Amino acid sequence: MRMDLSKKNGTDLEKMTVEKREELRVFRFGSAGSRTRNVRLGRTLKRDIARIKTEVRKRMIEDTNLQKDE
Repeated sequence: MRMDLSKKNGTDLEKMTVEKREELRVFRFGSAGSRTRNVRLGRTLKRDIARIKTEVRKRMIEDTNLQKDE
């Protein structure tokens, strides 16, 4: 599943980051006690978090570049 992060606003991205981190925390602690069926879920969640953080950072850099040009 491909997320289209460029259409989301900043607050939505922050909310998504928090939700994905919570899912990852639940996955990690859930797998500590027993075997999980979907072992790729942890990797997928980490990659989703990285994609979201990359989009936030890209926007921050664009904003600073726009302010420098003014």
